[in-house]
Amino acid sequence: MNEATAIDSAHATPLVSQSPAWRLSLTVWGGLVLAILALFWRDALGIFDAWWNNSIYQHCLLVPPIIAYLVWQRRREVAALTPRPFLPAAALLLLGGVGWLLGEVAGVALVRHTALVGMLMVSVPLVLGLTVARGLLFPLFYAIFMIPFGDQLVPFLQMITAEMSIFLLDLFEVPAFIDGVFIQIPTGAFEVAEACSGVRFLVAMVAFATLVAHLCFKSTFRRIACVVCAVALAIIANGIRAWGTIYIAHLTTPAFAKGVDHVVYGWFFFAIVMAVVLGVGWFFFDRPVDDPAFDPARLQRVAPRVPAPPAFMIAAIAGLVAIAAAPVYSMVVVEGGTDDIVARVDMPEVPGWTKVARNGSDWTPLYDNSDAQAWQSYADGEGRRVDLYIAIYDSQGPDHEMIVYGNGLIEPDGDWSWSRDIANPPGGRGVQLQRRPWIRDVWQYYLIGDELMGSDYAAKLALLKTRLFGGPGRVATLVVSTERTDASDRGQDAIADFVTAMGAPDSVIDQAAITG
Repeated sequence: MNEATAIDSAHATPLVSQSPAWRLSLTVWGGLVLAILALFWRDALGIFDAWWNNSIYQHCLLVPPIIAYLVWQRRREVAALTPRPFLPAAALLLLGGVGWLLGEVAGVALVRHTALVGMLMVSVPLVLGLTVARGLLFPLFYAIFMIPFGDQLVPFLQMITAEMSIFLLDLFEVPAFIDGVFIQIPTGAFEVAEACSGVRFLVAMVAFATLVAHLCFKSTFRRIACVVCAVALAIIANGIRAWGTIYIAHLTTPAFAKGVDHVVYGWFFFAIVMAVVLGVGWFFFDRPVDDPAFDPARLQRVAPRVPAPPAFMIAAIAGLVAIAAAPVYSMVVVEGGTDDIVARVDMPEVPGWTKVARNGSDWTPLYDNSDAQAWQSYADGEGRRVDLYIAIYDSQGPDHEMIVYGNGLIEPDGDWSWSRDIANPPGGRGVQLQRRPWIRDVWQYYLIGDELMGSDYAAKLALLKTRLFGGPGRVATLVVSTERTDASDRGQDAIADFVTAMGAPDSVIDQAAITG
């Protein structure tokens, strides 16, 4: 009886490969996916490059195999459904293309990558239909973890880790002084660097906990609790690890502590945290191992008529038109530019300040892809020194963008580190950078068209508006800074006095740009 039932069930839910409708729909869907990847191949390669070369995103290499396993796990339930194109999804593909266009003109890789993954996800309901997409809902959702995101949290996590470390050091009565992300104890100085922020463990833990929550729990509350607890545990564990390294240095030597940290830090540390999550969660698992992914009868109570082959072709054509619209517009969009090309930057004369030779550290902002840039040191009658840097771009385009990864006040993975934010000047931003023994206070301004701003995000939005709808193509950045080796705040006073004497940064940039 049981054998007969099993045989009947197998005939009732044939494999996808046995269904002509499924074979046709999968062929069309595969063609659309290849078209998306071919059209946006640079971003597809950019995503893979981030997975392969950035330690924060190396866990993403496991996401496609996990998605394949989740789909394979549902193969019989999905085979019981009837693929039926859902043409309105083409509008979502078009929306994804618009999102990619916004990321393209603004030079924001995260937006482009998100749009690309989103278009791949939307291709499923477009060609295979809403019912099939509902059956594959979690694998489609899990594709979000293919997007390289999370490095935006680094400064926030650095500060949390530093504050946790200083709290635990105080608790264990270790004399310690904190200055931003730098911690000083009697045996040495430590920096909570980007690599110590724990961001790669946090991002990987979210992906891992989400998978565990889906596979091991049925209760929505338990699923949410699993992810929240895993995130909290990852942050706390990283704080304890950072404190432990400093505490070991207090008991021994910094060199010994660094060696211990290199042993503990890495995937070994992540494996311990994962084991804790699974060990605690084990007692609350409420989903049986053989529980089906979904019930096909609930998703599709009455099998619809199998659509004719032209329906799938229409869906494919609609999808191709939708995804091609944004790249075509990108090719014909007018790039903001200027007829006058900047040949050089002449640094201004500032009343009360004299141009002097540079000394101190070798710090400089990184805008090597600008059309023109210059650096000048100034000194006043009190012996205070201030450095002025100006970089100007005639236009924005690929490999010629002002706000892009690699550009900024510090070199990625360089010796200088962000320490903390300081009071923002009107129209700009203030930050403090450190590289022992130097401390540098910095005021930075962006000039987009005729508008001054200090936020990277505000500047990105202004650049986006300019490139999409036209406007002045020339953009620039002006950086005023001063360097010291003590803990005084005189540096910010010197910068403020210099900017007052110099005049409005936008006027200074305009006068400094020499065309030719």
